Amino acid sequence: MIVFLYPFLAVLLILAFAVRHFFSFSKAQAQQALKIPFIKDLKKIESANKNVFAAPSLAYLKMPRFWFLFLMWALVVAALMRPVFFSEPIRIQNKGRDILMITDISTSMLEEDFVFQNRRISRIDAVKAVVSDFTKKRTSDRMGLVLFGTRAYLQVPLTYDKKALLDVLDVAKAGMAGQSTAIGDALGLSLKALSELKTDKKNQVMILLTDGENNDGALGIDDAIEMAKNEGVKVYTIGIGAPSLTMASVFFGHQGTSVDEKSLKALASETNGRFFKVKNLSELVDVYRQIDTLEAQDFEQNYIYPKKELYFVPLLLALILALCALLFERLKKGNENTF
Repeated sequence: MIVFLYPFLAVLLILAFAVRHFFSFSKAQAQQALKIPFIKDLKKIESANKNVFAAPSLAYLKMPRFWFLFLMWALVVAALMRPVFFSEPIRIQNKGRDILMITDISTSMLEEDFVFQNRRISRIDAVKAVVSDFTKKRTSDRMGLVLFGTRAYLQVPLTYDKKALLDVLDVAKAGMAGQSTAIGDALGLSLKALSELKTDKKNQVMILLTDGENNDGALGIDDAIEMAKNEGVKVYTIGIGAPSLTMASVFFGHQGTSVDEKSLKALASETNGRFFKVKNLSELVDVYRQIDTLEAQDFEQNYIYPKKELYFVPLLLALILALCALLFERLKKGNENTF
């Protein structure tokens, strides 16, 4: 779409007619003044006097020369009006939050203590379903994924590509990062990933989900909490399962696991986050719904309108016409001199 930024300058087009009328009137006056001293021209002067105060002739409107010059002037005026071409608007990404999800995939996540449509499903399958739905809703946020067990891995750095994140989450298997739970190392890795970004700490959020306690890794849970507090990153913690339970391990038979609620509460409290206890699927869904509400998104539609200046087009056309007129005049004079 072409838009003129200074459309009011179109009034300058009238200037061409005003100037032509003015010069026509001045020419008539000049003829009267020059011919008064000559008696032989009295008759002509008398005839001119009759038209001195008459309206100038509009005969020039039928002259091709006038319209040629008017076209050049119109092109100059069009350039002064500053035509701009605006292309299709482009939606720009809203400035959302950086959300890093830290998800436990230790072997204890194989426990089938969640129920969906009267069918028992494992914790990790329940988490995948709920987290996927949460991720799809966060349209204006960058999101990342850290998976941890015995070791922690930054599987997906913060990105707007939600599909890539969900693809990685979908293929994650409980036990692939080890059988134990290194919460401290997972927090340390996540904090390092966020600290490397030049973004406002107020817009950085971590969601830690685990069904156990910190029983492995190089970084203790207390040290990790202190690091998170110093970094100023908000951490939401989610503990899955009862405070203590016994699960069937494929490798070690039955082993006891427990959710370290005390540490998870301390982590959330020290970072201005919240701790959530989850015992079933409906509670898990509700937790992510609450987090979605607490970390409200900015849904304002922001657009940029790419534009291209076009003033040079009419200006160039006017210059070409002026050169053509100049060339025509020279050729005309050359032909007159020849004869």
